[in-house]
Amino acid sequence: MSKEKVEIIVEGGKATAGATMGKAFGPLKVNVQDILKLINEKTEAFKGVKVPVKVTVDTETKEFEVEVGSPPVSELIKKELGLDKGSGTPNKNKIANLSIEQIIKIALMKKDSMLDKSLKSAVKSVIGSCNSLGCLIESKTSKEVNKDIEQGKYNHLIEKKETETPSEKLKELQNYLKQFQERQKAIEAAKAAEEAKKEAEKEAKKEVKEEAPKKEGVKETAVKEDKKE
Repeated sequence: MSKEKVEIIVEGGKATAGATMGKAFGPLKVNVQDILKLINEKTEAFKGVKVPVKVTVDTETKEFEVEVGSPPVSELIKKELGLDKGSGTPNKNKIANLSIEQIIKIALMKKDSMLDKSLKSAVKSVIGSCNSLGCLIESKTSKEVNKDIEQGKYNHLIEKKETETPSEKLKELQNYLKQFQERQKAIEAAKAAEEAKKEAEKEAKKEVKEEAPKKEGVKETAVKEDKKE
């Protein structure tokens, strides 16, 4: 039994027949439309993202298998948010605020390539990656949200595989993020001011210490001059 492997890159859910596909599958004499249909079914969750796909064809029976790869979770999160990079200090500076629906969407993209047995476990794994990028989820830290998940707060959305976030909810999340960032800036500014104050006090004490011997010397000189007179 002989098998041929074909590796291609397609846009999620939008693989189409063309020169590239013809060149890849033509020599194998398989039904390209059937392959494209299965590829599009398996990559539907990756809309707007380029996805690596490996197709294994049995050259005798013409049966085939489609294996979908995917970018790292961190790349999918950045793609979802339109970010080029994560936060340089993720535990302190937050750069995004995702909805649980967005997390479910990413978890569905990665579930097949993860070791997690359930969608809920995959959701928790994605949340862990959000933390390392400096992202809030539902206006909370990853630890807080995972606790909510354990308590079943989002079971109805996870079971429904809900991936669409209401526009009003997105606005609320963005408003919270803006307020959070403003509070963080105020904290940082206050901290910087306090450090500057301490440094100024330190310099002032240093100057006083350096001036003391000089004043003492002037005093001694004045005493000597008085004795001469």
